[in-house]
Amino acid sequence: MCAGDHNGRSGWDVMERANPDETDAVDVSQHARPATAGNHTAGRPAARAMNTFSAADEEKQRGVRRMKLTATGLLLFVALVYVLAKWASEAGAGAWAGYVAAAAEAGMVGAMADWFAVTALFRRPLGLPIPHTAIIPTKKDQLGVSLGEFVGENFLSEDVVRGRLRAVGIGSRLGAWLAEPEHADRVTAELSAALRGALTVLRDSDVQAVVGEAITRRADAQEIAPGIGKMLDKVVADGGHRRVVDLVVARAHDWLILHDEQVMDAVQGGAPGWTPRFVDKKVGERVYKELLRFVTEMRDMPSHPARGALDRFLTDFASDLQSDTDTRARVERLKGEVLGRGEVQDLIASAWTAVRSMIVSAAEDERSELRLRVRASLLSLGARMAVEPRLQEKVDGWVEGAAVYVVTTYRHEITSLITDTVAGWDAEHTTRKIEAHIGRDLQFIRINGTVVGSLVGLLIYTVSRALGA
Repeated sequence: MCAGDHNGRSGWDVMERANPDETDAVDVSQHARPATAGNHTAGRPAARAMNTFSAADEEKQRGVRRMKLTATGLLLFVALVYVLAKWASEAGAGAWAGYVAAAAEAGMVGAMADWFAVTALFRRPLGLPIPHTAIIPTKKDQLGVSLGEFVGENFLSEDVVRGRLRAVGIGSRLGAWLAEPEHADRVTAELSAALRGALTVLRDSDVQAVVGEAITRRADAQEIAPGIGKMLDKVVADGGHRRVVDLVVARAHDWLILHDEQVMDAVQGGAPGWTPRFVDKKVGERVYKELLRFVTEMRDMPSHPARGALDRFLTDFASDLQSDTDTRARVERLKGEVLGRGEVQDLIASAWTAVRSMIVSAAEDERSELRLRVRASLLSLGARMAVEPRLQEKVDGWVEGAAVYVVTTYRHEITSLITDTVAGWDAEHTTRKIEAHIGRDLQFIRINGTVVGSLVGLLIYTVSRALGA
């Protein structure tokens, strides 16, 4: 039973607290013992909470004291009734005195037996080393192990987890919940906040290094020449390169028109020094006109022979990229040189900064395409989950599978959290705290024992008298 105050303590209460090792509720900081060595760190917060006697616990303990006084007072009352009934019987008051005395005597026996039983849960009655008493403080660790095993067997088994989750119907409930626009908005906002938080926590330098290393490693591990060859072959077959050729020759024509003097000067500058100047000029003008004519014809004639030659070259090159060993080796060497350049690595690294900035901005903007698409996807998913049994079954199966994996894989860790936490509790404070929470109800056992004992004693005495015993 709960520890009592010295003020207003009855004689019976003093007998219950005869054990000198037990103290009244005081500041736990003066009495709390350290947790048992070897306990896991995870159990320490719970152990500190269990070793703390709060104001609510004190209030509950006062309620236990009041009920204890009530039960003790009832015992004293039946004892007084027994004395008076015996005195009345000796004084010749009549047969009724015997009935009252028998009921009172049995009531005292029942009260004493239940007092012993209730007290033995928390301490040794009268401080005597009676076996199987003070069960909670002496068997605390065993109780923790038993509780962990009970939870593991009855709450963390695969059948129980699947049955409970299947009965809940997570798929349909989640679908109906997500189908509500305000709920979809809430989930979208939470996902956006989580995404922004994750991107904020990540250091750019670390991510850039990882991205750069991953791209480089992937590029080194995979030969690119055959893929480029297949792509080029398809582009040529579909005529997709013709637009590029059109653009190049048109720009070349325009450039030649604007830079005629530079072209002719370049041709004249490459002539031998012994040739006359006017000859060099004529040759430069002739080369420029022929070059301009060639580019103009190639621009205006889709069937120009040079275009056909270019088509054949690209087709042959695409074939060599796929089958020619020497060409493929050259492409691989070129790939390695390009990837090894600092400018390329800086470009790869800077890509993360641009992507992160884009994602953060989209996540912060409620009207961004990213958030609008996420919201629409959630609403669509919720609407489907609410009405499609097959999708509900899939979701339920995923949730059940994940839950079963967790409880079967980490069952020992989960149950050890219970056992280690209980083992870290201080025995004295644990006893007082448990008693404060359930002691008031336990005092009703004493009261019921007194009443039931009296009734049973009266019944036995009545039957004995009726049978002439």
